[in-house]
Amino acid sequence: MSKGTAKRSKGDELWANRKEEILTQAAFLFAKHGYSETDTQLLAETIGVGKGTVYRYFSSKRELFLAAADRVMRMMRQRIDSSVESLADPVARITTGIGVFLAFFAEHPEFVELLIQERAQFKDRTKPTFMEHRAMNVERWRAIYRGLIAAERVRDIPVDRITDVIGNLLYGTIFTNYFSGQSKSVEIQAQDIIDVVFSGILTRQEQERQKQG
Repeated sequence: MSKGTAKRSKGDELWANRKEEILTQAAFLFAKHGYSETDTQLLAETIGVGKGTVYRYFSSKRELFLAAADRVMRMMRQRIDSSVESLADPVARITTGIGVFLAFFAEHPEFVELLIQERAQFKDRTKPTFMEHRAMNVERWRAIYRGLIAAERVRDIPVDRITDVIGNLLYGTIFTNYFSGQSKSVEIQAQDIIDVVFSGILTRQEQERQKQG
């Protein structure tokens, strides 16, 4: 590696680290004070840099906020990916993913606040950040369900119905936890979702009764 390349690599690393530091502190301040009340000067002082430094990375407070929200969703996906990548069984990947998703937001309630604020502040956006990431990532989960259907481990129903229901349950749970407080542990909440979704609430006898009209 040439000296010029090494210098650029070091510079890129410093740039990336500073950007991550800005986004970390911005997420905390936006969640604590709200979008309108968070001043970039306060952010700069918290990090220990000049205000101009913040604007070298992000041209506006809006861009900064949306980048912080995007970072939340990328962090969440990375957490899930690292937890399921070594699991061979697709059902284990699903159940583990559910638990990790709930745990991530339970550990970081400020991230839930950030997603709520985004929807309130930027109604002009076609899709909020969490819906954009959900749309980007859902196909890999649908592929898992297609494989389980082919293996006759899951009922033959449209996979988008499955991912929509589970996705809505998960996002609904983190928002309910945030507004109402988490009355159950993450482990119990995850198990409740898995049990009801995978097993249903009707007995086999009642399911047959329903089919017969």
